Amino acid sequence: MSQEIAVIGSPEFTTGFRLAGVRKFENVPDDEKDERLDDAVERTLDDEETGIIVMHDADLDHLSRGTRERVEGSIEPVLVTLGADGAGSGGLRDQIKRAIGIDLMEEED
Repeated sequence: MSQEIAVIGSPEFTTGFRLAGVRKFENVPDDEKDERLDDAVERTLDDEETGIIVMHDADLDHLSRGTRERVEGSIEPVLVTLGADGAGSGGLRDQIKRAIGIDLMEEED
């Protein structure tokens, strides 16, 4: 079974991904994130067809402690966060290492 990418965030954040062909998304307007973001993330985590969740790294601050711990500890689906500079909090390298369990970019001595 193939898994899909899901994007969670403001309509402005999700639009680019939707134009690129991502079909699973949860739009949560900025002024509603404190009330609705937890539910959107929990629904996406429980969706067995989702393999990767993409969020803006600043949105993690709007999650409750329990939801944040669940999403950050999730292996499947794996969370990928993007920041304003395109890099995720903790870096994409760390996120890949957490997802697959090995450091693909590790240099040999």
